[in-house]
Amino acid sequence: MIIGNRKFADRGKTYIMGILNVTPDSFSDGGRYNNIDAALSHTEQMIADGADIIDIGGESSRPGFKMVGYDKEVKRIIPVITEIKKRYDIPVSVDTFHPAVAKEAAEHGADMINDIWGLKYYEDGIGMAQIIKETDTSVCIMHNSNITEKAESNNKKNLSKGLSVIISDLQESIDIAKENGICDDRIMIDPGVGFAKDYHMNMAAVANADRLKELGYPVLLGTSNKSLIGITLDMPVNERLEGTLATSVLAVLCGCSFIRVHDVKNNKRVVRMTEALLDYRL
Repeated sequence: MIIGNRKFADRGKTYIMGILNVTPDSFSDGGRYNNIDAALSHTEQMIADGADIIDIGGESSRPGFKMVGYDKEVKRIIPVITEIKKRYDIPVSVDTFHPAVAKEAAEHGADMINDIWGLKYYEDGIGMAQIIKETDTSVCIMHNSNITEKAESNNKKNLSKGLSVIISDLQESIDIAKENGICDDRIMIDPGVGFAKDYHMNMAAVANADRLKELGYPVLLGTSNKSLIGITLDMPVNERLEGTLATSVLAVLCGCSFIRVHDVKNNKRVVRMTEALLDYRL
């Protein structure tokens, strides 16, 4: 997997994508880093803690979010991208599904677009895949849908059927990427935990993240502080670290190449320990 000037191993290693939300309303850290000094300070800390990629978000995608518009999203993210690329040698991803925003971000140094609509969202007849190809950026293709995939209980048959739908939907997104000439080494995929799935399907998507590897691309797992952890442990957003760490261990065991997290330091330690133990498996 190539992101910017870095090549990431496709197997045997789990890398850390550190979340930098420059928004006032993100579910976990809204308002904490929505000025340039705070954003850069947090970026520097995440790099020191072991982040391999910085993922910048300028529009919240939490449940019930409202789109902020091109001008506001660009105003939030472009100064941060510019300064990070000027100061640090680290790949930068931008969390957006708007093609025009993605193009602007890429022109200012973004190395990857983290697309929560899996290349299926179009604006003014322009699709994200076209922008990815034109700007020679990498892409994280996340599963999402207008139809919520429901299992409604821990029923193995229903869960398996739902996972098959997720994989089929992701294949459709991959086909869009290929039709637009995006190279295989610029693509990773994400099951989209918290998007278009009920609680049981979210849990199944995490527990069976290795199923996605059959599509042939590196897998990113993003569960940090999300509602499936809150529901399972009955904990508010600011007390979901242990639950997040458990999912990060599982991500390593499932062979996920990337995890997307708020707390880089503790997740990095958990990944390192899990990988070290796996080296001693007989």
